[in-house]
Amino acid sequence: MIEQDNKGREESIEDLTSKVFKLIVEQGKEGILQSRLWKELNLTSRDGSRIAMRLEKRGLVRRQRVLENGRWTFRLIALRLPLDTTSIEGAPCLTCNLESMCTEDGSVSPNTCRLIENWVLVEMSKRIDDKREHDTADTIQVPRYK
Repeated sequence: MIEQDNKGREESIEDLTSKVFKLIVEQGKEGILQSRLWKELNLTSRDGSRIAMRLEKRGLVRRQRVLENGRWTFRLIALRLPLDTTSIEGAPCLTCNLESMCTEDGSVSPNTCRLIENWVLVEMSKRIDDKREHDTADTIQVPRYK
């Protein structure tokens, strides 16, 4: 089966299936309403449903029936989300010369390592600052009248 996108290019069903799965994964744990996905990709309901069922049969998504604006539809939720490695990218263990000797009860231990301790403190400080910035941006300033 071959689909044509709005620019006149042809896409194979596998390419389209990959594109659909990628968009579902980008929505994270919440997933996406299939009707919204079809609109974004300019697909018919029939073609979109076939792709969703194909992904479901492969064990990549779950189709969850939901009532949205008085109509029944499906929310497509990715069952396999990619791992996020950003939380450990700067970990000192990844480049430590003593890593091969590091054990829980050894002379070199993650329990007593100053490098890990400092790294965790810096990362936590960054997250706290990011949260403060986010919370401040969400705060609505209400004018005060005298």
